[in-house]
Amino acid sequence: MCRGRGSQACLATKESFLYFRINRVVATLRSTSSGSVAYTGAEAITTSMQHYRSLEEVHLQKSWLSIGVFDGAHRGHQEIIRKLTAGAHANDAPAVVLTFDPHPASILSGREIKCLTLPDERADLLGQLGVDVVITERFTSELSSVTAYDFMSRVMRQIGLQRLLIGYDFALGKGREGNAKRLMEIGLELGYIVEVVPALSDESGVISSTEIRKLIELGNVAEAARLLAHPYSLHGPVIHGDGRGKRINVPTANLAYSHAKMIPAKGIYACWATVQGERYPAAINIGVNPTFTPDKQIPNVETYILDFHRDIYEQDVRRDFVARLRDELKFDSVDALVEQIWKDVAQVRELLGDG
Repeated sequence: MCRGRGSQACLATKESFLYFRINRVVATLRSTSSGSVAYTGAEAITTSMQHYRSLEEVHLQKSWLSIGVFDGAHRGHQEIIRKLTAGAHANDAPAVVLTFDPHPASILSGREIKCLTLPDERADLLGQLGVDVVITERFTSELSSVTAYDFMSRVMRQIGLQRLLIGYDFALGKGREGNAKRLMEIGLELGYIVEVVPALSDESGVISSTEIRKLIELGNVAEAARLLAHPYSLHGPVIHGDGRGKRINVPTANLAYSHAKMIPAKGIYACWATVQGERYPAAINIGVNPTFTPDKQIPNVETYILDFHRDIYEQDVRRDFVARLRDELKFDSVDALVEQIWKDVAQVRELLGDG
């Protein structure tokens, strides 16, 4: 996967597009011919997806494009992406997604919006859905003042836009003047077609990143996963903590997490921990350890991996949340805390089995 800036050899030219289209076919054949494990479709797609940090790094022709934040890459986003990738690949065109970081609403409103997916996480999810090129454009107040026409002209220069797919409520440009109608008008002049994809709803209403953030904030990771169509996850390197877990025979892997990322509500969770490609059942504590440090403000994310005894400091560990078990509690004694921890571990084992 290409993540760097500036290298001419790394630019998404027509030749490199042909390469990753061939790569996709070869990897798919490898996964389907044996009927088993060596390469899944998602892995094949992820390895061929290319991720760039500016439109100016990319040079394509006859692209199919969708523009949006796509935070979480949830089921509603997936409806757009399925149409994008199916149409693009049927026409031998690259499927491109242009997204933004930080969240445009955080710049326009002046208030911080925690994200469901960091840029690389978002790009990986989009790659798993079949997207060939992801462009994460830095969103600034200067960019927000650019007109829809000027922005789309820039897009056309860089990727030779042929077809634009957008969500039902999408708008871009100064004052959000680039709604569907305006983008169609610009498309007539610049030479691209606009397709509007309706919202995806279920019994809970329209599926949106905003609603999923609310669920994560409440700790309802199971419902969030249903709307996302994938588990909510945190990943990052394992760092040294206070060492209390090891002293009470419950060693934990402490996560160094980005403060731009949405952290679930304080509490105890069942999750899957992935270490070096292997998946293990685990219990996660998110909180301030009130039994020991009741005045602590910033929560820790501590993972007890069941039946796991390796040193994994500084290694990247992915944590996929499955269910919230209980609130974080303050105990009267260390013995009472340990007794409850083993009850939590037993509940995780019952929910997840042994992997």
